[in-house]
Amino acid sequence: MSEQQPVFNIEKIYVKDLSLELPNSPQCFIERDPAQIEVQLGSSGGAVGEGTYEVTLKVTVTAKIGEKTQFLIEVAQAGIFLIQNIPDADMESIVAVACPNILFPYAREAISDCVTRAGFPPVLLAPVNFDAIYRQRLAAAQNAPETPLQ
Repeated sequence: MSEQQPVFNIEKIYVKDLSLELPNSPQCFIERDPAQIEVQLGSSGGAVGEGTYEVTLKVTVTAKIGEKTQFLIEVAQAGIFLIQNIPDADMESIVAVACPNILFPYAREAISDCVTRAGFPPVLLAPVNFDAIYRQRLAAAQNAPETPLQ
């Protein structure tokens, strides 16, 4: 009796959603002070078929000068992955770490391109350690106080 080999394939990578807002244009182009850049990340995933999973990495980049927003960009970079013969205990980390690691460069490129097309210097996002984020989330969940049932 032979075990089936694990399968992990990228079936499709695509931009699921992309938005750009310039709430203070054209005044935002006159500003000379450097903008403060804030980046927020989130990912989600789930089965869409037998052994097929969609994972979405959402990245929000906000540039502000003082209280005024120069631009706000949100990209939801998604992928469809064929994942089979993987132990259930490993599935969560694959969806939360391996898939976002694959999607992040595409999201970074979409954001940089969008910022440039909006008339601003490119924003190059620093690499992200999705494994550390996943481990922090697990630790926080384990240390969270249990809420009594009501």
